[in-house]
Amino acid sequence: MPQTTEHTHHLRIRNSQLEMAESSRGGGDDVEGKLLEAQAQLEQLQSQRQELERLKTETEQLNSRRRELIGVQVEMTERLSSAATLIEREIFEMRQEIEDLEQCRSCFNGHLKKIEKLDPESWSQKQLSSQLDRAMAIVEHAEDEYGQAADHFAASRCASIFQGVRRAKGPRGEFAQQFSRGLAFNLPVIILGALALVVFLVKGS
Repeated sequence: MPQTTEHTHHLRIRNSQLEMAESSRGGGDDVEGKLLEAQAQLEQLQSQRQELERLKTETEQLNSRRRELIGVQVEMTERLSSAATLIEREIFEMRQEIEDLEQCRSCFNGHLKKIEKLDPESWSQKQLSSQLDRAMAIVEHAEDEYGQAADHFAASRCASIFQGVRRAKGPRGEFAQQFSRGLAFNLPVIILGALALVVFLVKGS
């Protein structure tokens, strides 16, 4: 009987040790699993952080491009609007200038026909005075309108068209006109008088 009791006690101790060893091994597996799980979560968080940083960088770049686009949009809108307005104004002025040139050409052609019809060589002595007056009036009218056209286009791109010399107006011009008219009318008389004087002097000598 005493031997049997001692043997049973020994078995109980070994069973308890086995249970403790198994319990110890089970706890170690649990800690390792938690570590692996924590590491996986950490890697996931790092991946999420990298993704957030990528999205942030991409968003900043897109916002920067948008601001750049808005700036270029405003600048080009102003430039194109200003250019379009200037072009419209230029087209209007060019059309007006073309209309003025058309009128000017028609007017000049009319004066040109009248002046070309003048034939001083065919005028008789009796008609000379009246024909000279009429012809000078025609030429002076053409000259006046030529001068007005030159003044009108002086500040335009057509200024180089009107390069003719304009005759001076005023008292001196009127005197020159009267003098030329009188000289043309009295020229034959002057010539005859000069010839008579020469003949008289020759005979007297």
